[in-house]
Amino acid sequence: MAETVVMLVDDEVPFVETMTKRLTRRNLTILSAYSGQEALEKLKEHKDVDVVILDVKMPGMDGIETLREIKREHPLVEVIMLTGHATVETAIEGMKLGAFDYLMKPCEVEQLVAKVQEAKAKKSQHERKIMEARIREITSRRGLD
Repeated sequence: MAETVVMLVDDEVPFVETMTKRLTRRNLTILSAYSGQEALEKLKEHKDVDVVILDVKMPGMDGIETLREIKREHPLVEVIMLTGHATVETAIEGMKLGAFDYLMKPCEVEQLVAKVQEAKAKKSQHERKIMEARIREITSRRGLD
């Protein structure tokens, strides 16, 4: 199976460092960002990101605003929202904006890894459908269908 590239976005440095170690041990490639703005900049450089794990509550650009921009600029990247300040409204808003799912902080690493794998599978399925549609379009234009 292809490697899964995950971006972890949270303003709490110790949390990011701890989760990076735990997720790396589970064979995930982790990129870190400590703000929404930094995440958006890194996504421009790293076109191979599959899943973003995004904290809802961050100073400056919050998780919802960051999610909106990620989905606008990188629609196939799946986003898992993390919230320690469990407002159901925020989670619902995130889901409406295209978040794959949300988890409460602190969350079990195994639960997070399972969500990442589900999100990666969804992204791969979308990419496969887009590729198949492009192939059909090319072959029909050339009269090969």
